[in-house]
Amino acid sequence: MLQRLLRPRANWPDTDFLESGCCVLGKTKGLNVAEFEVGAEVRVADRDFLEQVLEAGQYHNELEPEQLAFAGAVARVKSVEFFHGGDEIYTLEGIPGVWHEECLTAA
Repeated sequence: MLQRLLRPRANWPDTDFLESGCCVLGKTKGLNVAEFEVGAEVRVADRDFLEQVLEAGQYHNELEPEQLAFAGAVARVKSVEFFHGGDEIYTLEGIPGVWHEECLTAA
């Protein structure tokens, strides 16, 4: 458990983008501004990326192992919430669970 707590989040500023394969929060619009509006079509990241996020496990609403089955799926944004610090958490139509901004791209 201690290793998990000491592992830096993939999107922290001191983490090398190329090394982590992840992106930063507020990709283009900044913190606490939805990257994807309600109704926007998004694509879930590939399975390898989702496995990295699941393993890191240091997010407000962590991914569940069942969510890996939706890697690469396309869906519309149903809702978006913000956590202190700027984390964007998305709910998608027809896909269970909550999704972090890092796990989504425009479709």
